[in-house]
Amino acid sequence: MPERPTITLGPLLFNWSADQWSDFYARIADEAPVDRVCLGEVVCSKRMPFYVDRIPDTIERLHRGGKEVILSSLALVTLKRERQMCADLAASGELEIEVNDLTMLAHLPKGRPFSISPLINVYNEGTLVHLAKRGATRLCLPPELPMPSIETLARAAASSGVVPEVWAFGRVPLAISGRCYHARVHGLAKDNCQFVCGKDPDGLKVETLDGEEFLTINGVQTLSFTHCNLLGDLGRLRAAGITSFRISPHSGDMVGVADLFRRVLDGDLEDSEATARLAAMMPEVIFANGFLAGACGADFVPSRRSSPADIRAS
Repeated sequence: MPERPTITLGPLLFNWSADQWSDFYARIADEAPVDRVCLGEVVCSKRMPFYVDRIPDTIERLHRGGKEVILSSLALVTLKRERQMCADLAASGELEIEVNDLTMLAHLPKGRPFSISPLINVYNEGTLVHLAKRGATRLCLPPELPMPSIETLARAAASSGVVPEVWAFGRVPLAISGRCYHARVHGLAKDNCQFVCGKDPDGLKVETLDGEEFLTINGVQTLSFTHCNLLGDLGRLRAAGITSFRISPHSGDMVGVADLFRRVLDGDLEDSEATARLAAMMPEVIFANGFLAGACGADFVPSRRSSPADIRAS
């Protein structure tokens, strides 16, 4: 029998209040059909103190809910205190760590398993094999890869004993910078940002001079304006050897999103019906899968309709 595909809930990229953060993960723990959850601050180390004291209880609740917990490292390490954060994370216990900046590897002893996040540029088999030899056991591929590249890397992952994962839902992370765009747009300095990014729970949209919705800013991070949605592509991704799928937290009904992905992956719901339900659930969201199709990343390219039998056979 084919291996049952798994679902990963990626780390929260946005600046939510501590209460909203706790409530979100409590619901994920109790209701969401996901297999693992990534916890931790990826985008801005200044956000961490607001919820760091809640992480132990959240880990315990997620474990009670049957979820595996992965601790996520910072994506751009530039300060001494951030290097210390990485060292402390590496020494924090037995939970697996997802690496978002390769400097994190300096703190992980050789032989300790770790995951590689989609923020690491793994574009070829050589990089994948090198990371596998260093201890990587799971690798979420960069979301901008087209299908032929995913097929090639999935084969390399299988040969190296690495679980291949793809970014399947959510605004796509495109870049991260030492400068804070959110602070600047509000006339503030990064060191005195007043945490204005918290005003935009799914990021602040950026428009072109012609008024076209273009990108989204999230503190020091740039994301797509559109939401990646690969519900219609799960069958061919499974056929390519992908065994894990990542959904990224947003302020909408993430339990509902996870349920749709789970039902399509289990062959209990047609992808066309799931896509229609997702569109009704998030009517303000524009979906895209252009990167996978080898087109403009913001485009949505209709896929061949997959039936539940197609998913089961993959």
